[in-house]
Amino acid sequence: MILETIMTTNVGTIDRVLRAALGIVLLYLAFLSGLSLFAEPVFKYGAAVVGVVMLATSTLKICPLYSMFGIKTCKDC
Repeated sequence: MILETIMTTNVGTIDRVLRAALGIVLLYLAFLSGLSLFAEPVFKYGAAVVGVVMLATSTLKICPLYSMFGIKTCKDC
């Protein structure tokens, strides 16, 4: 029952697009921007981790936090 709840699609199209865009921007800032803020390892790798998580949730259409709080942003799920 718990696994079924966690693995249910709960991320809608607009949410997916915004997550993918944020993920790409964060990965760009972390590795290619050259900004001094992202020269610090905490910000560089923090942005990279968040960027990868955003891309993963966008691709899989599943957000574990949404599952925990019972949030769904898709119409057909």
